[in-house]
This record gives sequence, structure tokens and C-alpha cells, in this order.
Amino acid sequence: MTNGIILLLVSFLIVCAIAVSFTKNLLVSVIIYMSYSLVMSVIWIFLESPDLAITEAAVGAGITSVLFFVTLRKIDAVEEQSAEGGDVPADGTENAESAGNAASETAAPSENAPAQVDTDRPQSRGGEPS
Repeated sequence: MTNGIILLLVSFLIVCAIAVSFTKNLLVSVIIYMSYSLVMSVIWIFLESPDLAITEAAVGAGITSVLFFVTLRKIDAVEEQSAEGGDVPADGTENAESAGNAASETAAPSENAPAQVDTDRPQSRGGEPS
């Protein structure tokens, strides 16, 4: 029974290692890495090494993942991906910046706004008549 569980966990580790190599989303990569570390800590428990299990859970899934999340936040990788995908946070709200951008894109132009340029018509250059 124990060997079957360990074999299942090891196969999950292999799937995680392959998945983290092929994913292009950095946030998903960090989450896969975190699950890899948690599964590895469970394997250490089955191998009767509780000290390694605690270290793997604390360092691998805990501190390292938090550092990755902070780094992604600092380089704005998390916000860029949510803005590109159009994802809304789980609570259903949008942040003020994305809501303001969406409102300004759909709002009608004001009287003081510059006129839009017709891109289908060739523009004159250097005072030449068109």
C-alpha cells in the first residue's frame, strides 16, 4: 500500500517537473513549484525523514514560494498577466486602475478631445497638397 502511494506521488512529481518546464505563465510556474515541494515533503514523511519533510515544507513551499510571489509582484508580472487575460479577482472586483482604463476606452469623446485622424486617407507631408 505504501509503495503504491509513493509511486503515485513520484509520478506526480514527474508531471509537475515537466509542467513547470513548459508553462509560459510565471504565476502558474510558481504554484506548480509549490505543489512539487509539498508533495516532496509528503514523500519524505513516507520515507521516515520528518526533519527533511519539515525543511522541505518550510523552505521549498513556504519561504521560496513567498519570495517568488514577491518578485513577480515587484516586476509587475502578476498584474500584466491578469490585465492581458482579462481575469477578474475572485471577489469579483476590479482594481481602480483597470476599471478606470476600461471606462476611458468606452466613454464618448469629450468636446475638448482632439479629433481622430482618418488612417485610410493618405496624409500630406511637408506642406504638399494631398
